[in-house]
Amino acid sequence: MIGIEAIMDVLRTIPDPEMPISIVDLGLVENVRIDDANGQATIWIDILPTFVGCPALEMIAASITEKVSAVDGVRRTNVRFINDPAWSVDRISSQGRASLKTHGVTVPASGATLPVPGHEGGGVQLRVSAVKCPFCDSDQTTLESMFGPTRCRMIFYCSACRNTFEHMKKV
Repeated sequence: MIGIEAIMDVLRTIPDPEMPISIVDLGLVENVRIDDANGQATIWIDILPTFVGCPALEMIAASITEKVSAVDGVRRTNVRFINDPAWSVDRISSQGRASLKTHGVTVPASGATLPVPGHEGGGVQLRVSAVKCPFCDSDQTTLESMFGPTRCRMIFYCSACRNTFEHMKKV
């Protein structure tokens, strides 16, 4: 009989297509259920998208189906995307946060919020000392763009080491 931990071990090998982190460390896996009939298991996996309409969902589902279905005794794998509970950066594991940091992506502390003041026209430079640079640990950072390479990230600039880096949005 296949156990949930064996399935979780397989899921830990599946990277998010857009970030250097596994789907487990990113906190996408909400539930794993196993229906085992005579040694032929059907696996049900509930996944929380970081954003509704995330373009990586099909790739994630295909990777899950391919890798979990390759486990001995698995007859069928079902992946379901759910939106309740909503995914948030608080679900990212400490190992996942460390992995993201080594790749230049910071993550808000659990429960932290990032204030974004409203303004009329023109540009505004938002200094956010709470977001430390992942490269030099400086707090001399500014928000460059609320829009990063994906919907769940934004771009910051560090005045100390002159590097840009990505920061996960608090969702």
